[in-house]
Amino acid sequence: MSERVFVEGNEAISRGATAAGCQAFFGYPITPQNEITEWFAREFPKMGRVFVQSQSELGSVNMLYGAVSAVRAMTSTSGPGFSLMQEGISSMANAELPGVIVDVQRGGPGSGTIRTAQQDFFQCTRGGGHGDYRTIVLAPASSQECCDLTQLAFYLADKYRNPVIILSDAIIGRLREIVNIETIDFGPLPYKDWAIRGKAKQKDGKRRTVDHSADLYHRDPNFVSFLIRLGKKIEQMQKSELRYENYKTEDAKLILVAYGYTSRVAKEAVNMARAEGTKAGLIRPITVWPFPYEVIREKVRQGCKFLVVEDSLGQMIDDVLFAAEGRAAVHFVGIADRHIPTDGGMILPDKVFEKIKEIQ
Repeated sequence: MSERVFVEGNEAISRGATAAGCQAFFGYPITPQNEITEWFAREFPKMGRVFVQSQSELGSVNMLYGAVSAVRAMTSTSGPGFSLMQEGISSMANAELPGVIVDVQRGGPGSGTIRTAQQDFFQCTRGGGHGDYRTIVLAPASSQECCDLTQLAFYLADKYRNPVIILSDAIIGRLREIVNIETIDFGPLPYKDWAIRGKAKQKDGKRRTVDHSADLYHRDPNFVSFLIRLGKKIEQMQKSELRYENYKTEDAKLILVAYGYTSRVAKEAVNMARAEGTKAGLIRPITVWPFPYEVIREKVRQGCKFLVVEDSLGQMIDDVLFAAEGRAAVHFVGIADRHIPTDGGMILPDKVFEKIKEIQ
């Protein structure tokens, strides 16, 4: 049964997690994701599910580590808190545990501001924890996607036994839109034979353990074989889980690339350019990892120029430059192009449109 509600993106994430069967949430207050924590604090106890306000983001991610050994669970934070979680995320990847972590971006570096920005791209897509691991990173651009991609995150986490990150931002998180809440069936998943549920609940009557220590690998013959298997998992995620949106790219000569709130801005700028006869289009990464390199390379082969729109000094632009391989011009609209030069500023369509006219 579906429910039609008028909610902001942060609440849509919470409702999507609930629809996905999330049984536990652990979090610590930090702007601009507090509405997520507030929703779980209010609603989960009524449902007989678990809510814990942790003592810190370090506590959150380690509580998550324990919970996802048995059930679907998640946490959420913003940039400074996500920084603290990364050792735990690395350990979860090592232990092959399927947690969901939400990062609602705000300005930085350091504690930065409590208002919107897109400055967490590097730490979410490159991984700030140590070692050879990668996480799928989903970037919603609407309240509806906040709900749907959260459900997808739980599915993908279980599918690959790996943490999955949802990379939102303060504008998407606080944007209120109509959302259809319904459980999405993404297909079957393997039985969680590895889950910690007690000997009596295991089919073979044997206990299960979870480890992330190089001295305790009982899943593989040795450390290198373990890493080779993780590498194959990463290759499969890259091959199978790429998601992106093409908007008016069929005949475009100028391709904008943007995610999150700036993709909505870029889409409006494309419409403005089209109204004046400029053949502009948009490639919106829905997964910012894996990234649509080959999609961009195809447009390079067609002779297109590129304009990256990103509310930062430039992070995702590195991936576009890598994809372009020096064979296409790549331009940039960033945080310096905000409508006001404060933490309350944002990039608006007219600034992007001005850049489009400049580079034509």
